[in-house]
Amino acid sequence: MATKFATLAATFLGVPVLTQSVEPIVYTVRFPEPHTHYAVVDAQIPTGGRDRIELMMAVWTPGSYLVREFARHIEGLSARSPEGAPLAIQKTRKNRWTIETGGAPSIELSYRVYGREMSVRTNWVESDFAMLNGAPTFLTLADDASRPHDVTLELPEGWTQSRTGLARRTDRGPHAYRAADFDSLVDSPIVAGNPAVYEFTVEGTPHVLVNMGESGVWNGPASATDVEKIAAELVRLWGETPYDRYVFLNMITEAGGGLEHRNSTLLMTSRWATSARSSYLRWLALVSHEQFHAWNVKRLRPIELGPFDYENEVHTESLWVVEGITSYYADLVVRRADLSTTEEYLEALSRQIRGLQTTPGRQVQPVALASYDAWIKYYRADENSPNTSVSYYTKGAVIGFLLDMRIRAATGGRNSLDDLMRLAYERFSGPRGYTPEQFRTVADEVAGVDLSAWFARALDSTEELDYDEALSWLGLEFAEDADEPDDDEEGWIGLVTRVADGRRLVAQVRRDTPGYVAGFNVGDEILGINDYRVLPAEWNDRVSQTPPGTGISVLVSRRGALMRLAATIDSRPSEHWDLTPVDEASAAQEQQRESWLTGR
Repeated sequence: MATKFATLAATFLGVPVLTQSVEPIVYTVRFPEPHTHYAVVDAQIPTGGRDRIELMMAVWTPGSYLVREFARHIEGLSARSPEGAPLAIQKTRKNRWTIETGGAPSIELSYRVYGREMSVRTNWVESDFAMLNGAPTFLTLADDASRPHDVTLELPEGWTQSRTGLARRTDRGPHAYRAADFDSLVDSPIVAGNPAVYEFTVEGTPHVLVNMGESGVWNGPASATDVEKIAAELVRLWGETPYDRYVFLNMITEAGGGLEHRNSTLLMTSRWATSARSSYLRWLALVSHEQFHAWNVKRLRPIELGPFDYENEVHTESLWVVEGITSYYADLVVRRADLSTTEEYLEALSRQIRGLQTTPGRQVQPVALASYDAWIKYYRADENSPNTSVSYYTKGAVIGFLLDMRIRAATGGRNSLDDLMRLAYERFSGPRGYTPEQFRTVADEVAGVDLSAWFARALDSTEELDYDEALSWLGLEFAEDADEPDDDEEGWIGLVTRVADGRRLVAQVRRDTPGYVAGFNVGDEILGINDYRVLPAEWNDRVSQTPPGTGISVLVSRRGALMRLAATIDSRPSEHWDLTPVDEASAAQEQQRESWLTGR
C-alpha cells in the first residue's frame, strides 16, 4: 500500500531518519477564533517538481479500531503556488485529493478543521484550550509520507503553553515541533492552553504530567507523585526505559478514556476524580494501562499492527495480548507501586472476572475472534452485544491472570507472566512483530510445558475458563455473599432497564433469561404486572419480591401498541465472583500471593 511507510523500522527503533536530507512538510496551525471550535492549518508541501501530487487523510487512528472518516471535518481546502496563484484541486476518494502543481517545487495548502468531539482519538478546540490528534488534523502526501513533518502552533492571546511527545524545534520558536514521519505525527497528540505541568525523572529519563483543567479541584501535586510511582514500577517490571522522554497529557474534561502512543499518552478524566478513592484508583489504573502500552503494542506488537495502512481496517487476533494483558497489569501495577491495598486490588480483579462471567456472549464468541472483529463489534456495540460478543479487554485480562498463575505453577514460582512479556519484548519488539503462534511458543518456553491445549481452550473456544489452579496457587477463593438470605429467594427476570422521561424502558434483554423467553424487546415501556399499574420506581422491587416459579403477565407499550407478555419469574443466578483469601492459607500460598502482588 502507498501509505505503508518505508521508514517503519527506523521509526520503531526511535531513530530519526531522512530528517536532514529530505525536505519536510511544514504545517502551521492557528486558532483565530477558538470559540468556534475550528483550527486553521496552513501547510507547505514539497512536490519534487511533479506536475501532480496526491494528498491523503487517515480514516482511523492506531489504538482505536474504527473507521471514523476524519475527512468529514475538513472544509475550505485550497492550494496555491509559491507565487500565490490558485491551483486546481480534485477530490478523488473520500479521503484523497489531487492537486495540479504546474511543476512548482512546493505548494501552499490551507484548510479548516472542526474540532468538537471530546475523545482521545479526535479533536477539541474551544476558547480555553485545544487538543489535536494527528490522524484527524493533518493531510500528508499519499505516496511520500515517510519524510519529516514539522508543526508550528500559533497560540491565541492568553494561551501560554503547548505540550506533545514530539521533539521541539527550538530554532523555530517555543511551539515548533518535528515528527520524523507521518507515523510519528499521528502518534503524537498535541495540547495547547494553560495546563499545570509537573516534571520528574525515572531512572534518569524525563517524564512530564500535563494536567489541562485542574481548576483548583484536581489535586495536581498528589497525582504527579503517584504517576511517578507508577512509571517507576513499570520501568522496573520491564527492565528498561524504551523512550527518551514520556509525556502524560491528562485532559480533565469530564470525559473518559485513554489512548497509547510511543512516548506519550492522552488521558481523559473528571475533575472530581482525585476527590473519591474509587474514582482515583480507576484513574491511576488508566495511567498504568496507557503507559504499559509504551512497551506492549507500541514496541512489542502483533505483526499486523505495522506498517500502518491508514486507509483500511487492519485485523489481528492478538488484541487479547495488546489490551487484555495490559488491562490485567493496569490494576496490578497500581498495587505493586503501593498505591492500592490488597483488598482494593482483589476487588478490581473480581470486577474483571464478574464482568466476563456475567456476559452471555462469552459462550458465543471466542476471544481471538472478538479481537479480529473489533472493527465491527467492539467499536459498534448495540443493545444485543452482551448476548453475542465478548470483550477482549475483559476476557483478555482474565486470561492474563490465569496464564500468569499457569506459568507460576508450572515452574514452581520461578517464572511468571512478567518473564513471558520481557522475553517476548526481547525477541519481537521493534519492526519485527509477532504472530499469534510465536507468542504462544514463547509462553511454552517460559512455562516449560506445552500450553497449546490451554491456549486452544482459552483463546479459540467458548469453553468456560478454569479458575481452580490459579486460586489454589494463591490461596484465594470466591467468597459467598454474606448478605445473601438463606431463604426467600429473590425473584429475577433477566432484563436490564432504565428510566427515561418518567418511563421504565427495557434497555437490554439478556440471552436465555425469563425476559428473553417471554419475548421482551429493547424499547418496551413497562406499564403493569398482572392487573396492577407499576410505576417506574416500583419495577425492581415488584420483580424481586415475586417468588421464583411464579407466572406473571406484564403489560408493555411497544411503539405505542399495548400488549401483554407472559413470563415466569426465576431465581437470581448465584454469582459469587468476589476473590478473598482462604481462611487457612498455607505458608507457601501466602508467599506465592505476596510474590504476585509485589512482583518481587
